[in-house]
Amino acid sequence: MLRDGLHQRTCPLCEGMCGVTVAVEGGKVATVRPNRQDVWSLGHICPKGTTLGALHDDPDRLRTAMVRDGSEWKSASWDAALERLEELAQGVRDRHGPHAFAAYGGNMAGKDATLSRYSGLMLATSGIQQVYSSGTVDQHPKNLSAMLMFGNEWKIPIPDLDNTDLFVIFGGNPAASKGSIFSHRDVMGAMRDLRARGGRVIVIDPVRTRTAQAADQWIGLKPGTDAAFMLGVAHVLFARDMVRLRHLDGLIEGLGPLREVAVGFSPQAVAPFCGIEAAVIEGLADELIRTDRSAIYGRIGTCTQSFGTLASWMIDVLAILTGNLDRRGGSMWSRPVASLVDMLATLPDGMPVVMGKSRVRGVPAVLGQFPASCMAEEIATPGPGQIKGLVTFAANPALSAPDSGKLAQALPLLECMVSLDNYINETTRHAHVILPSPSFLESAHYDMWSWIFCLTSGGHYSPAIFPLTDRPEHWRIVARVGAIIGGMPDADIDAMDDGYFRALATGRGIDAETAISALPGRGPARILDLAIRAGPFGDRFGAVEGGLTLASFEGKSDGVIIGPAIPRAHEGFATASGRIEIAPALILSDIPRLKQAMAAADPALVLVSRRHLRSMNSWMHNVDTLVKGKDRCTLQMHSIDALARGLTGGDLVAVTSASGTIEVPVEIDDDIRPGVVSMPHGWGHADPQTRMAVAQAHPGTNTNVLSPGMLVDAISGNAVLNGIPVEVCKATTQVSEHIGEIA
Repeated sequence: MLRDGLHQRTCPLCEGMCGVTVAVEGGKVATVRPNRQDVWSLGHICPKGTTLGALHDDPDRLRTAMVRDGSEWKSASWDAALERLEELAQGVRDRHGPHAFAAYGGNMAGKDATLSRYSGLMLATSGIQQVYSSGTVDQHPKNLSAMLMFGNEWKIPIPDLDNTDLFVIFGGNPAASKGSIFSHRDVMGAMRDLRARGGRVIVIDPVRTRTAQAADQWIGLKPGTDAAFMLGVAHVLFARDMVRLRHLDGLIEGLGPLREVAVGFSPQAVAPFCGIEAAVIEGLADELIRTDRSAIYGRIGTCTQSFGTLASWMIDVLAILTGNLDRRGGSMWSRPVASLVDMLATLPDGMPVVMGKSRVRGVPAVLGQFPASCMAEEIATPGPGQIKGLVTFAANPALSAPDSGKLAQALPLLECMVSLDNYINETTRHAHVILPSPSFLESAHYDMWSWIFCLTSGGHYSPAIFPLTDRPEHWRIVARVGAIIGGMPDADIDAMDDGYFRALATGRGIDAETAISALPGRGPARILDLAIRAGPFGDRFGAVEGGLTLASFEGKSDGVIIGPAIPRAHEGFATASGRIEIAPALILSDIPRLKQAMAAADPALVLVSRRHLRSMNSWMHNVDTLVKGKDRCTLQMHSIDALARGLTGGDLVAVTSASGTIEVPVEIDDDIRPGVVSMPHGWGHADPQTRMAVAQAHPGTNTNVLSPGMLVDAISGNAVLNGIPVEVCKATTQVSEHIGEIA
């Protein structure tokens, strides 16, 4: 069916939610341009958004189910592919029992209309107990600190950049990410506006990123020392009696224990560890004291380090101590129209934050997930409980997970692997069955993920541009996968969906039969409609006159804006005390480890990761317009470090860590702190068994070979991608001797 004409949509590729206009001519995407009438983005867009047509038309994108026979892939009917999965899954259940399965989910599952709403049903029905995800690679510490402090892993404060006087960024680079767990139409433009009205921007990062170059001040601290730095700031606030809770007075639990902890982190004590002068720490404290409204923001760099949970916690602690949490111009909580994440992704009532232990390493599951770095050993190590079956969805852990080389070696040992993915990539090439999703333009879209990180309430619903009629509804396939893995291949999918929907309605305080009667149609749109109706602006199925429903957004091609965020602390918190827990015992238990690190010797050279505006996930490297031009997969190094090693720009160098060695060109860049080197994440497309032609032509090098699986944030289990000890030398030098030294 031809859908020629102009179609307004939201780009789903990051949290920016840029509005785009897709021009279709002759049934094909002709252009993708910014939608200047979009009520949210107002015409702003980044290079990724213009590639939605290229992603849709990518000849390597899978359109049919695929079944592997030996090393050969064959297209299959959906029924045949599911029958093959049933055969393999039943074999695993018969030989190894129902708990021999695991699952790994990727971040783009949150952007997929079906996976975002049905992966929970799939996992629950499957009975899978070993769950892994990309969340333990890049954001688990923030989820954990939010859970412990506020009682909800997704209750993450967002900086009110448009109304602040001081914007402090720890380990974030919005010039490349547009804003991670921070949905804003144009962060860099808002920073310029802030400075124009007399405010200031401070960036604290080992690298003078493009964001730091646009700031008033760059503080180039050592990787992994953010928590100590912020504790130093807290020390000053307490010592000078300048803690100002303001409107939060009476809502905070644990201020005394926090004060006691801060005593041991004076600026003078932490400065050598952070690699900066004590006066710099005191200077930031002074600025926070004298500035009325401050917004403090931390992102990937604060999560992916040895003290990720401590650093994530301290971001919000400083906001609280300066009275800038839940306050205009400080950090606030969003008020999404459709609380889909709360409805679908929170932990079940009564589930402990920390539970169980992994079979091989003995590390706990945190927030229901084991560290991604554990999966390879759980597959490769024989014994009861060994993973024999695996479900992956919207993920490429063989490239993006820590110690990825070991995972790539382990995946062929699986007896049953099914991947819900649109490409034969470094991970899915090991699957036995691949079940692709529709493209973004073949699905209806409402961004359930990004609005929860936005300080504007609104929504934008887009129907599918190219609706599919020649394949089963994808939500049915996802539900069927869960039933097959769970040993119920003949389950009634309609009944499963109705039961799932009833549970979601009941969980939001809605009478299930009322909801079913009003919304009899099944699938993702019904769940979205429920979320809108049960949300803060919803009609609650007629109980609120004039309230919103999905119909309120249908036909509004440029989106709908409801209004700005408002303070929400008065609503209370799902913590044991009912208040903000500023000093959770689990977080404080990691303070001794931080003090030990402060007393230890520094490695001579450490590796950090970096991001580029044209890249986010590994499959984006299969779009020519995003990868062409200058090679971005280089090792950036300060000229002082290069000179000490006899290196010049363009040299091929060997980079060695405790887990492996890679070779990569070196790029001299004095916008990086001496003693620190940097590489981008998500490259390494040299596997000839993949089917991603553009990516293979621009392979780059996989930095995750250098990420030791055992190197994690002790509390959350999150991978350490920033602060990995490495050695660097010319590639012609024998490097094997260095491995033992680093280990």
